[in-house]
Amino acid sequence: MSNELYTLDAEVRENLGTGASRRLRRADKVPAVLYGAEKDAVSLTLDHNKVIKAQEDEGFYSHILTLNIGGESVEAILKDIQRHPFKPKVMHLDFQRVDAAHKIHTKVPVHFINEEAATKGGNTVAHHVTEIEITCLPAQLPEFVEVDVAALEVGATVHLSDVALPAGVVSVELAKGADHDQAVVTLNAPKGAASEEAEEAAE
Repeated sequence: MSNELYTLDAEVRENLGTGASRRLRRADKVPAVLYGAEKDAVSLTLDHNKVIKAQEDEGFYSHILTLNIGGESVEAILKDIQRHPFKPKVMHLDFQRVDAAHKIHTKVPVHFINEEAATKGGNTVAHHVTEIEITCLPAQLPEFVEVDVAALEVGATVHLSDVALPAGVVSVELAKGADHDQAVVTLNAPKGAASEEAEEAAE
């Protein structure tokens, strides 16, 4: 993905409130707020078409973004996106400022690789999570985390503790203790084979 989609022009929004936001949306603008780094929150507006294009890429949700606000470049991550219930329209964005010296708390997508090898013979892969909640310094933020299922045995489950996170990246759930070791992915036998095994066990 080009850096252009990670860079968005924004304007400071003076008129606040529901009515003002509605007028912005009619003008193809997206209301947003920028907060964090022990600075005052700032209300912004962004171009809707550029936001729609950017949010189609997975990296938009986990990458450090650059907001150009009145000539100043601010690094931030997307913390929340509100969409219209049925129209292809973004209603509001929440951004959090990034400070190179302070850890950020966010979620990154999980990419499952080599599923073709694991599903030979009719096995099925069951994904229990699609993203992992992490903390790390901004410079260590991964765009995604890979989980290789090629060597996974039928009936086996990969847990958070089995996932190799990049240096400096910590799982929020695992930091709470061993009882928070979530299941990430399981390889299941073909349904017919599972039924046969159950019948054999019953006999």
